[in-house]
Amino acid sequence: MTTPPTPNPQAPGLQHAPLPHGNGQQAPVGYYASPIPLRPATLTDAIASEWTKIRSVRSTVWTLGVMLIVVLGLGLLIAAMITLTDSDLGDVPELSFGFFGVLLGSICVITLGVLTITSEYGTGLIRTTLTACPSRTRVLTAKAAVFFVLTFAVTTVSATVVAVVQASLLHGKEPRMDDWLRATLGVGLYVALLGLLSLAVGALVRHSAGAVTIMIGVVLLPLVLGIFMFSRSLAGLREAFFMYSIPSQLSAFYNTSVTGFGPSGWDSLWIMLGVTAVAMGAAYAVLERRDV
Repeated sequence: MTTPPTPNPQAPGLQHAPLPHGNGQQAPVGYYASPIPLRPATLTDAIASEWTKIRSVRSTVWTLGVMLIVVLGLGLLIAAMITLTDSDLGDVPELSFGFFGVLLGSICVITLGVLTITSEYGTGLIRTTLTACPSRTRVLTAKAAVFFVLTFAVTTVSATVVAVVQASLLHGKEPRMDDWLRATLGVGLYVALLGLLSLAVGALVRHSAGAVTIMIGVVLLPLVLGIFMFSRSLAGLREAFFMYSIPSQLSAFYNTSVTGFGPSGWDSLWIMLGVTAVAMGAAYAVLERRDV
């Protein structure tokens, strides 16, 4: 058994250094103390950290890349096919054909929202994150802010490109300013909130496959259940499923409806905002109480 080495006070390069808290005390003789001052992590630091994470992982590139391909490719393909076949659109709004690409692309946003938080639980990185920034509220706020801004920007830009190209190709009635805002800005806000809802579900479930499955069920299950509700006693429930399903809410931004009735104008945005706020509140509460 050997005796552990003791620091040599006369060793070159080792000297007294102020403690990092700046209270004038000296470090023990023979031990090095970094002259770099330490400070508590702030929300800005957490946002910078989350931005580094989300832009450096492959899941972001794949999910948002596929989303761009689906939104742009499908939207422009539909416009080109209508132009080539010289189809009569009748009363169909010119900007409504972007709906199909955005609906499919939202699945990619849902996946990224879930992975933004569940991937850290899967790898154990969440322990390092919460050690560096013990405030769990700040960590979740930083993740939500970075994810929301990124997905909002990508969705809005892609939806705007599709809307502009479709309007120029179809040469129909000029859309009103409110139609433009809902088909671009409104769609971007709605899809970003849907992704934020997915992030909240991921924080609650803490399992990637489980959270993605739940969110896909939220998107598709109301329509599927409504289709098979043949009983007259379930007519009211069937109508509610159709009216408030995600596809029906999203179609309202394009002045159309997949069911013939449901939210209109900006109503869908306020509905999603309320649901997401409740889910995020639950995620904050659970994250503070659970152990990692």
